[in-house]
Amino acid sequence: MPSLRLSRPAGFWSVALLLVLVLAASGVPSPLYRVYQERFGFSSGVLTLIFGVYAFALLLALLIVGELSDHIGRRPVLAGALLMQAAAMVLFLVADGVGWLIAARIVQGLGTGALTGAMGAALLDLQRPEKPLGPLVNSASPGFGLSLGAVAAGLLVEYVADPTDWVFSVLAAAFVLAAVAIMVFLPESSPQRPGALRSLLSRVHVPRSQRPAFITVLPCLLATWALGGLYASLGPSLVATVFGIDDHLVGSLLILALNGTGLVGSLGMRSVAPARAMVTGALVFVVGIAGTIVALATVSTWLFFAAAVVSGFGFGAAFLGAIATVTQGVAPGERAGLLSAVFTASYLAFSVPAIAAGVAATSVGLALTAEVYGGAVIVLALTAVAGLVVRRQPVTVEPAAAPVRSREPVA
Repeated sequence: MPSLRLSRPAGFWSVALLLVLVLAASGVPSPLYRVYQERFGFSSGVLTLIFGVYAFALLLALLIVGELSDHIGRRPVLAGALLMQAAAMVLFLVADGVGWLIAARIVQGLGTGALTGAMGAALLDLQRPEKPLGPLVNSASPGFGLSLGAVAAGLLVEYVADPTDWVFSVLAAAFVLAAVAIMVFLPESSPQRPGALRSLLSRVHVPRSQRPAFITVLPCLLATWALGGLYASLGPSLVATVFGIDDHLVGSLLILALNGTGLVGSLGMRSVAPARAMVTGALVFVVGIAGTIVALATVSTWLFFAAAVVSGFGFGAAFLGAIATVTQGVAPGERAGLLSAVFTASYLAFSVPAIAAGVAATSVGLALTAEVYGGAVIVLALTAVAGLVVRRQPVTVEPAAAPVRSREPVA
């Protein structure tokens, strides 16, 4: 009987599509936060709490099961986490208050956290050695997936009756089918090895060989993901409150402006050496944030969106360089653990500052909060650039004939 398993290249692109689906689902609630806010009557602080519990649940899953697929294989971890995603969509579907929204986001975060390390490692496992695309897919997928989910949800809110019923029922069915497909069709790319129970410990594991690179890229991860958290949680509210545009679709287009051009930044810098991609991206990112601060101070709508586009390009380029740098040369049995550490840092930056911004906004206003937030992000990005220049370690000095795509060994 012929095997139903996909070839390794087909398996790679199947995992990449599933990663986009998961990230799109995580982006769907962003345009819906204001809908729920109007429906259930909660403040900006509660809004960012609902947003933040997702990231904390994701981090919990990363810390506990981030390395599990290195021991029991990728497929069982992926299938189980996809079923958790389906359960989260059902909770969103029946939500009739803040408590249900928080529960849905917690389950969604747990599922996404369990998927993050395993999917990223599967992409590294299944990529073609002569054309490794794992880091590119890992860095480009967040921008593409979040943009896709946010814009789709924004369109549904504006033009479809009962948009939440449509989006969450379709996603629930898609995740169940995906879980079945993983177990039936995806080839197992990681052999089982002992230590599965020992791996279920709340720790962040960065292999010793990768620690210098991890420390070097950490400020870049913090800066870029902190901005992403602000836009995902309060971006549509900024459009409505500061610029007076009370249109859910326009609010979702702001997320597209940032995350969509992140995809362009990753693709545009894919042939550039990792350190150069990270430095270039970080500097472009700084220019974009400076434009955002000016736009908020002058209430310039066109500049606000243009600055988001520039920031997004920098985000994508810098994140690609960071991922390529930190995963270079990592052993196969340590890939899921390392990527879990990378995304633990990223999602902490994605959540904690955004929650603080939501609380601060209730006292000093959204505009001033976003301006101060932008200034702090600029400092972090410039710290990342300075770190690459000052350290002058091998991870920052690339041979001339070693572009990212030839050296790359995911979220």
